Amino acid sequence: MEDELKRLARIMKALSNENRLSLYLQIYKQDKMAIDKQECFVSHIAHHLNIGAPTVSHHIKELENAGLITLSRVGKQVTASINPSTQALVQKVLTAPEKL
Repeated sequence: MEDELKRLARIMKALSNENRLSLYLQIYKQDKMAIDKQECFVSHIAHHLNIGAPTVSHHIKELENAGLITLSRVGKQVTASINPSTQALVQKVLTAPEKL
C-alpha cells in the first residue's frame, strides 16, 4: 500500500504542472486516435501546444519518470504513448479511491 501511495504521489506531482498536464492530455488524445504509434510524435504534439523544444523535453522526461507515458524512437523522431497500467491507477484514484 505504501509503495502504491508513493507511486500515486509521484504521478499526481507530475500532473500538477499545467504544461505536463497539457502534454499528457494531448498524448492521450493522439494515442487514442493513432492507427500506428508514428502519429504520436512528440515534436508534433509540442508544436500543437506551442511549447518550446527544451521545455517539452523536460516535461516529457518528467512524465516518463512518473510512469505516465512510454517513449520510443522511430528514426530521429520520438513517439509517446500512454502507459496503460498507470492510466488505470489514475482512473482508480479518481473514480474509486475507496478501493486503494
